[in-house]
Amino acid sequence: MDIICSDLEGVFVPEIWINVAKKTGIEELKLTTRDISDYDVLMKKRLKILDENNLKIKDITDVIATMDPFDGAAEFVDWLRSHAQLIVVSDTFIQFAKPLMKKLGMPTLFCHSLTIEPDGRISNYNLRQSRAKRQTVLALKTLYYKVIAFGDSYNDTDMLKEADKGFLFKPPANVIKEFPEFPVTTTYEELKNLIEKELTIR
Repeated sequence: MDIICSDLEGVFVPEIWINVAKKTGIEELKLTTRDISDYDVLMKKRLKILDENNLKIKDITDVIATMDPFDGAAEFVDWLRSHAQLIVVSDTFIQFAKPLMKKLGMPTLFCHSLTIEPDGRISNYNLRQSRAKRQTVLALKTLYYKVIAFGDSYNDTDMLKEADKGFLFKPPANVIKEFPEFPVTTTYEELKNLIEKELTIR
């Protein structure tokens, strides 16, 4: 039996923090896991910036409300789900992702959560578990699934390494250079062709 694990941001939808950065004009919020591989360092930096600029959860969700999936993403999700079970495994937060998941047809999502204070301040982030992407694949393999995975950033490479087959999708040059073992795709059609070859039941 096959199961597909995918990233969310940069694969199906734009990077949320980059869009917040564009809206607020805060350049440092453009940094993502493509730039900083240590997720804890990245998130602490983001929370500090939010506090310094008095940005609340509504400021971010208002930006997310204006965002849409990439062209062809919803159709690609439909294709994946017609061939295998799909789990979107993301380092985003349920408070951010839910509106975007609706636009993708509500595939299963594994992600983290935020601690929101009564005044709307984001005071902390709560990991579902450490190295959640890797742990998801390991858990699925104990259930005897063949796991096919794809993503675009540093934080996806743990997942790709543990999967039976892993692919990069539109990764930055630094990730391509550091992880040459993963085939690189730049369109949904390319990715579809590679996944189709790996499916047990096509």
